[in-house]
Amino acid sequence: MLYPIYVHKDPDSSYGVTFPDFPGCFSGADEARDIPRYAQEAVEVHFFGNSDAIPAASTPDQWIASEEYQGGFWMLVDIDLSKVNTKAVRLNISLPENLVHRIDASARERHMSRSAFLAKAAEREMSAVE
Repeated sequence: MLYPIYVHKDPDSSYGVTFPDFPGCFSGADEARDIPRYAQEAVEVHFFGNSDAIPAASTPDQWIASEEYQGGFWMLVDIDLSKVNTKAVRLNISLPENLVHRIDASARERHMSRSAFLAKAAEREMSAVE
């Protein structure tokens, strides 16, 4: 999911990264090309052991006028929420038997569990709508 991050850099310093959607979550990088990777790691650490819901992504437009986000630039970073440690919840759902067989076959081809396959499919579907 694409999340906005605010990036600032003072002369002779690394890039500093702030996540408006995740208060208290910060990151940094020496090279601009490393920002997305370190942003992902920062979010994973920020939510580690936390069972709270992960906020939906905002847009830079919501934050651009704020005084704390001046003098830098905005990026949209694709955060893989499937890597964020969230508590699993057991569900009891009903699906047509032939669909379950197709899901299981597709999951096996990808070396995934049924649950992981369904979670990834749901994430993909929801991000396509947003």
